[in-house]
Amino acid sequence: MSKRSWLACGAAMAALCLGVSTAQAQDDILVGLITKTDTNPFFVKMREGASAKAQELGVKFQAFAGKFDGDNDTQVQAVENLIAAGAKGILIVASDTKAIVPTIQKAKDAGLLVIALDTPLEPMEAAQATFATDNFHAGELIGEWARRTMGDEAAAKAHVAFIDAHESQPTVDVARDQGFMKGFGIDIKDAARRGDEDDPRIVGHEMGEGSEVGGRSGMETLLQKNFDVNVVYTINEPTAAGAWEALKAAGKGDGSVLVTSVDGGCPGVKNVDDGVIGATSMQFPLLMASLGVEAIVEHAKNGTVPAPSEGLTFTNTGVKLVTDKPVEGLESITSAEALKLCWG
Repeated sequence: MSKRSWLACGAAMAALCLGVSTAQAQDDILVGLITKTDTNPFFVKMREGASAKAQELGVKFQAFAGKFDGDNDTQVQAVENLIAAGAKGILIVASDTKAIVPTIQKAKDAGLLVIALDTPLEPMEAAQATFATDNFHAGELIGEWARRTMGDEAAAKAHVAFIDAHESQPTVDVARDQGFMKGFGIDIKDAARRGDEDDPRIVGHEMGEGSEVGGRSGMETLLQKNFDVNVVYTINEPTAAGAWEALKAAGKGDGSVLVTSVDGGCPGVKNVDDGVIGATSMQFPLLMASLGVEAIVEHAKNGTVPAPSEGLTFTNTGVKLVTDKPVEGLESITSAEALKLCWG
């Protein structure tokens, strides 16, 4: 064999070895996703997005979830399992944004990149990055929609019911609630906490646990406090669906009560179309999760940490107001348009 042939053969073998080495390196990357539950369509779509992106990039993927919304213990165990499995990074939607922090620190100390999805940790810098909807803005959009729909005079005399998620006040829960208040024209006092407001229009806050059952029971309690409720804020669309059932059972299903929410899941968008929900803010969980997987893979390769969106402390994955009753001066899309973008 000529010298030139040997050189060509050597180059080809080197390239082949390099390709094998790269493939093996990819195979060694494990990405973990931990969500609050595995039943909420929002988290189902996250899992689908993360799994598809991991498959596309040729990396390993494991998904975990709490047994119920608020289940910190199961999430702690999931983080510890991923550390033990040698994961390169974790994407997490924390149930308890404070209680999970010491365990997140263990993951970081072990060299994992931790990215919070949807719900910032407390403090936010406990995770190296956060990919999320601007939840305050999402709440602000539906609050402003409700105020403009009613008109300033009627809004000034409104009876507003809030169905939040948990007493622990996770960051996403507070941000949406306080954003709604700002949009509706309620003095929010401390934007980092809820419950310190003194506006007489507030009927009360009930905890719906992010579920339809919780939304129904929360709405029943709020109606007992003040049957004249005519505006309802809900943490998410399953909660809104439950609240509507309670309103309907109480004889208030005639459209006289404005029900608002946040999510953008297909069932919720259909409820906008059916008139159950007046307006919702659509977020994009698949994008959050797929971008998160990409970021962990890049970090595993070269140590880079994703930078936040300009002017923000997190990576903003976008939000759109969905309503079939648009108001002047507030950009929105219809339920028909949203059905092409929704999830779940």
